[in-house]
Amino acid sequence: MKIAVTENNKIVLRSTPDIKLDGRTGAIVKVLGCGLCGSDIVKFREKIVPDGTVLGHEIVAQIVDINSDTSFKCGDKIITSHHIPCGECRYCLNGNVSMCEHFKKTNIRPGGFSEYVYVSEEHLENVAYLIPENLTEIEASFYEPLGCCVRAVKRANLKEGSTVLVVGLGSIGILMAQALRAFKMKVIGCDLIDERVDLLKSFGIDAVNGKSLPDNLESDAVFMTSGADKALDTALKAVRNGGTILVFSSTPLNSGYPNNEIYYRELTVLGSYSPSPADLKDSLELLSSGRVNVKGISTKYDLEDIQKAFDDTVSNKIMKAYIEINN
Repeated sequence: MKIAVTENNKIVLRSTPDIKLDGRTGAIVKVLGCGLCGSDIVKFREKIVPDGTVLGHEIVAQIVDINSDTSFKCGDKIITSHHIPCGECRYCLNGNVSMCEHFKKTNIRPGGFSEYVYVSEEHLENVAYLIPENLTEIEASFYEPLGCCVRAVKRANLKEGSTVLVVGLGSIGILMAQALRAFKMKVIGCDLIDERVDLLKSFGIDAVNGKSLPDNLESDAVFMTSGADKALDTALKAVRNGGTILVFSSTPLNSGYPNNEIYYRELTVLGSYSPSPADLKDSLELLSSGRVNVKGISTKYDLEDIQKAFDDTVSNKIMKAYIEINN
């Protein structure tokens, strides 16, 4: 089977023997397509993973072999997340599921940018679902990233009707803004790229170019989906005293929020990372009900063009790549 691996600062295709169940419980799935996540970009660019790593986790797949006590069967088209919390450790019991050691160790193997993947029984039981008939495969691939956004909205614990500014309107910013609206917040988005501002407007949410952001906005919360260090100043200017800044991005310089701003203004600054199974379930409902619209966000690439998908994403030629693998 073909896999796409990191190698000498590139993503290259390699051939490897087909994976098999070999007596394991779970399923072998044929990957139909996989979304390119911002975390894949970071891992690749910052050399966080060793050469030979198969990135990708936002998969849409079809079961080709299965040994499972679940109701799934061969031929089923599914979506699944890649991590599963144990539900019993101190992190899980305190609501920090993405810090769970078991969560970090679980994954689909070898990775989403592969023709075939092994999905464990634990994945099938906890985070896998049939693709709803009203969703295309590309739309269904947003199941996990939207789950991350649902998680962030819940962690912010805002009152219904709160005014929220979303800074950065890449694919996650677009999803985050819609998730906030679904949870009945008053949302405005901002970005320095007008096409992204216009896209959010097309989904019925107010948005402005960041250069035109009002000085007196005083948002109850600011959701940071921009990976730019200078965006921190935007957040501090836009959030009201006593407000919340939700961090959902890393920055190149690893910048921080000033201690005295947090202290004297009584700001809450918190992070949010990956979703729980409950967040993923809510994500699928938002997608299947149409309350979150993902049409027109992704650009499709063949597996053979995966390096171009990475390059086009990094250079902002596209908003998000979807790698079609077995169609």
